[in-house]
Amino acid sequence: MKNLLMVVPVVAVTLLSACSTPSNSGSVYRASQTQTEQTVRMGYVDSIRNVTIEKGQTGVGTLAGAALGGIAAGSNIGGGNGAIAAGIVGAVAGGLVGQKVESNLNHKPGFEITVRLDNGDIKAITQDADEAFNVGDRVRLLSNGRTTRVTH
Repeated sequence: MKNLLMVVPVVAVTLLSACSTPSNSGSVYRASQTQTEQTVRMGYVDSIRNVTIEKGQTGVGTLAGAALGGIAAGSNIGGGNGAIAAGIVGAVAGGLVGQKVESNLNHKPGFEITVRLDNGDIKAITQDADEAFNVGDRVRLLSNGRTTRVTH
């Protein structure tokens, strides 16, 4: 029993670390994005809208919560059939809690930034809300053909 309780935190950390998702920040580059040429266009911020960026659910939170809830309830409540029933209830409750935790971790505040380029075109880019922008700011749009980011 003590060995099982020592393993549970390690399993939980391992499963929850799988929930991490790539950043949508204008300031974060993945290694594969370095040393590649980008097109730079200049313009002014026309408008900014607060949005929520949903990173999607992997199911890891639900599974981890169910496993932890089932183990915790089943091993600590009752014996025989009572332990089995408690384990099932604990697994369902833990799964619901794990799903909610993963959902909260996978929602980030973002900005939809509309930029009026110097050539008159208007572009809208959505990215993490980790850099302050104001209407009228002079900004750069950096594009590599797939990803466009707004920076100062």
